[in-house]
Amino acid sequence: MASSRRITVVGTGYVGLPAAILLAEAGHRVLGVDTNPAVVASINAHAVHIDEPGLEALMGSPRVRENLRGSTAVEPADAFLIAVPTPLAHPQKRSELSMVVAATESLVPHLAPGNLVVLESTVPPLTCRQVLLPILERSGLKVGKDLLLAHCPERILPGRVLHEIVHNDRIIGGVDARSTDAALELYASFVKGELIRTDDITAELCKLMENTFRDVNIALANELAKVANSLGVDIHRAIDIANRHPRVSILRPGIGVGGHCIPIDPWFIAESDPKSCVLIPAARQINDAQPDRIAKLLRRDLAAVSDPKILAIGATYKADTYDLRESPATEIVHLLREDGYDVTLVDPLTREYPCTDLVAAASGHDLVVVLVPHGTVMKELTTRRAELTRVMRRDRVVDVSGGALVDVGRA
Repeated sequence: MASSRRITVVGTGYVGLPAAILLAEAGHRVLGVDTNPAVVASINAHAVHIDEPGLEALMGSPRVRENLRGSTAVEPADAFLIAVPTPLAHPQKRSELSMVVAATESLVPHLAPGNLVVLESTVPPLTCRQVLLPILERSGLKVGKDLLLAHCPERILPGRVLHEIVHNDRIIGGVDARSTDAALELYASFVKGELIRTDDITAELCKLMENTFRDVNIALANELAKVANSLGVDIHRAIDIANRHPRVSILRPGIGVGGHCIPIDPWFIAESDPKSCVLIPAARQINDAQPDRIAKLLRRDLAAVSDPKILAIGATYKADTYDLRESPATEIVHLLREDGYDVTLVDPLTREYPCTDLVAAASGHDLVVVLVPHGTVMKELTTRRAELTRVMRRDRVVDVSGGALVDVGRA
């Protein structure tokens, strides 16, 4: 393949936009396609619509300004990347692939012999062969003969996208050897991590396995925390001791599991072979139940308080990030509000729940509860603890982020 190619990236969100920018920086002529005209306008103005360190600066580099443009419509290209969301359909707990289907269908009128199609979206196994392949062949071209098809799942962490998209190892899984070769050459133009060759089905499963591993092990920690609570044992101290075993590494319990991947991806495995999956759905149910369990802890703590006012701190899915997707913290707040509690939610790291002074926000409240322990939040709460005592109606500040109710000590 030529060193510089025409590339169309369909879907320019958390995954697609960074990929488009890095490909443009590598010298490829890139078209970022999105159904949202505001996103397209942002790309053409050389601005970014997602909060990610360093992304805006790279968007303004001369090579990206020269090579990247946006559009709401697909155009012919040498290679097409699909990076659209794959949410979970409720209550079925099955993958919702309508956006993947629509993106693939949008390519059909523009396909030509020799084109490479890469799916970056996280999908259930066999999606490339059973969903994408038949759609692409509506063009009259045959995958494996005229067209090349591969799955190269993203491996990025919000807040570290620019580093991880370049330096993380990448799975390159083609439907045949030619497809793998073509995708590998494309990704080698900007990825410095190892490019791992495999087939498309293995690539689809590996991506899901990575996040399922985390989910199952978090579920174990959450279950152990419940047992420890019934025994009157400090679970965090117990984990510290157990982890001194050279082959044990228990994770930490929490208020649930969030983010775009971990709460969703395990269900994609269960969907592909439900008869074989017992542990994975059980782990999902344990972690999904955590917000309700934490809400019950807070209700019990407030049982003797008349018309309590609660200040909840932390709305993101984990500490020290701005990402709100699938956040268990917001689910806890929702459950408490459904029960009639007066809950104010703030998160200094987000635009959606701004707060410039936690002490001022706590004034007149009966309970301050930390749902997400951002470093800056915990520092302010501990250093200004005496001020909180003076302004609160009931002097009660607790941290539930570790799956248990823990006092935040006075200064």
